[in-house]
Amino acid sequence: MKKSLLCGIVSAAVALTVSSALAADISFSSGLTQGEFKDLSKEAGAALGYRNMAPAAPLGLTGFDIGGEFSTISISKSSSYWNAAFQNDAPSYLVIPKLRVRKGLPFGIDVGAMYSYVPDSNIKLYGAELSKAILEGSAATPAVGVRATYTKLAGVDDLALQTYGIDASVSKGFVFITPYAGAGMMWINSEAKGQLKSLSSTLTSETISVPRVFGGLKLSPIPLFAITAEAEYAVRPIYSLKAAISF
Repeated sequence: MKKSLLCGIVSAAVALTVSSALAADISFSSGLTQGEFKDLSKEAGAALGYRNMAPAAPLGLTGFDIGGEFSTISISKSSSYWNAAFQNDAPSYLVIPKLRVRKGLPFGIDVGAMYSYVPDSNIKLYGAELSKAILEGSAATPAVGVRATYTKLAGVDDLALQTYGIDASVSKGFVFITPYAGAGMMWINSEAKGQLKSLSSTLTSETISVPRVFGGLKLSPIPLFAITAEAEYAVRPIYSLKAAISF
């Protein structure tokens, strides 16, 4: 797991460096079959889902976390559906940069929000999360929490897509290192619009359920600053890295 996570972080860093060269609008050049549309929806939904990126322990009433994050996921570059979506020039992976904020509330509850814009493209994304610590954890015991999430794709005229998710996670802090792991389900709702609907008039909306598992590390080497690295599997491996002001 540690080796896989390290490889994922390196992959994500390289992807971020070249992401501007790969950015492009999602605008369909040809129609899709229902099966192709389902496959596209599944991969796109997994890429745009709300990442966990936090241990299970709550922030607390005065707690606050705000930072920048990016996630990378490989896609089926040779597939007809991604090439149709990217005007026959699909990238090998998608890189999703984000701004995230999370605030602690009473009773072990945290709320959060996320916004993303992929530079030089029409891909925008926003979302929200609500989490509850079942066990808040201590020096001797782990924290256990549950979470609900929502994301919605914006800016793309040819595709309406949103995701809903629930998951549970466990974490245990050790000095300035907090490993965590969890699992859950994501539901993806998608509908063809605009040019895609004109090219594929028989397409119907899709509702797809996707299981997900994830694990990560939160590092707090200095006060008020944290780095979180996470590996997730939902349809395909997804790697994420976040730097945040956190207290």
